[in-house]
Amino acid sequence: MELKNKNILVTGGAVRVGRAITSNLAHADARVFCHYNSSKQSAESLRSELQQAGYEIELIRGDLSKTDHIGRVIDSVVAKGGSIDVLVNNAAVFFRTPLGTVTEEQWDKLFTLNLKSPFFCAQNAGDRMRRQGYGKIINIGDPSGLNPWPGFIPYGLTKGGIISMTKGLARALAPEVQVNCINPGPVMLPEEYPESERERALNATLLKREGRPEDIAATVRFLIEGSDYITGSIANVDGGRSIA
Repeated sequence: MELKNKNILVTGGAVRVGRAITSNLAHADARVFCHYNSSKQSAESLRSELQQAGYEIELIRGDLSKTDHIGRVIDSVVAKGGSIDVLVNNAAVFFRTPLGTVTEEQWDKLFTLNLKSPFFCAQNAGDRMRRQGYGKIINIGDPSGLNPWPGFIPYGLTKGGIISMTKGLARALAPEVQVNCINPGPVMLPEEYPESERERALNATLLKREGRPEDIAATVRFLIEGSDYITGSIANVDGGRSIA
């Protein structure tokens, strides 16, 4: 799929890895719709940064924990762009939940934002893509979806769901729509991570170093424009962590 002038929605596209994805696709002359919820300042600074470089993005605010907001976000993309050609399901939350301390509120927040919301985004966008005869959905998973970490079991369960969802959507939306998943390794580790945990995460990779958000953005771009013959795949961009 050629990126130029394609309408691409990136959820959680104003911060961290999502910001790199939005910037990369904008530089390819795609028409990028950057979704945000509470990160208004970051979204506006990203738009200003890209404008100074000669590129434009559209900002769309919405609370993806509410399915009616999901519909409005995607309706806005279609109203402004005429179609939705690519969905990048990036928005998610990540926090520690040691076994024995997990609350129902924590569980519900993780499953709502990390699994329910991406599913309903994909269902809404995927139906439109199938009817228009083409489209791509890229989900951002995590290696913990395959090998859960003891301190983050609910988070890992949501990412395991994303991996399963990817395969199910690839079957359900074929042949018109290609659906794939990217599992990032240690990329932009949280600032509050203790140094001991940071070292453990990096030592668990074969390359013994932290990845860059640009590594994930480049993989997203490849899955869009590099090949139209990949669907149902799980791309581990993790420095070899998944096989270490």
